[in-house]
Amino acid sequence: MSKVDRRILKTQDALKKAVIELMSEKNFDDITIQDLSDTANVSRGTIYLHYLDKYDLLDKLIEEHIEVLRKLCESASELGFIEATLTWTEYFDRNYSFFSMMLASKGAPYFRNRFLSFLLDEFRHEVTTTEGINEGLHEEVIISFVASAYAGVVEWWFKNERPVTYQVLAEQLGTLLERNL
Repeated sequence: MSKVDRRILKTQDALKKAVIELMSEKNFDDITIQDLSDTANVSRGTIYLHYLDKYDLLDKLIEEHIEVLRKLCESASELGFIEATLTWTEYFDRNYSFFSMMLASKGAPYFRNRFLSFLLDEFRHEVTTTEGINEGLHEEVIISFVASAYAGVVEWWFKNERPVTYQVLAEQLGTLLERNL
């Protein structure tokens, strides 16, 4: 595997930070390539060397965070719900500016749908309807319920500017997951 030039990584990082910064100021649809260029301090041509357009930039940024969450799930598969949720909430906290922009504003409604879809996939293997509290219930209803509730609580946390610590959020979300799955 070839090593990526640090200048490329630095430029891409500057563009990702620029889009988040600009989304805190205006609606994503109103952001121009020139806005990104000025904020990231790169030429318009440089942007097009890395991304097709601003939508491609946002999509790649979203996919990057979803992929990290997926890897966190894989590495926490042997943990209980509270401990596994702690890895996520810590990541949410470390990347507060991105997630708050994606979940607490009108900046990117696409992200919430993408996040919910990701949660549906992740919770699918956790649900059983053959025994326990969910016996006899329709599996898709349970999966949809849990994923929607999880996304809603995370969204609430960002919209209310972290009213509890990420540790408390993890403990309470993990407890709720244990009770419902």
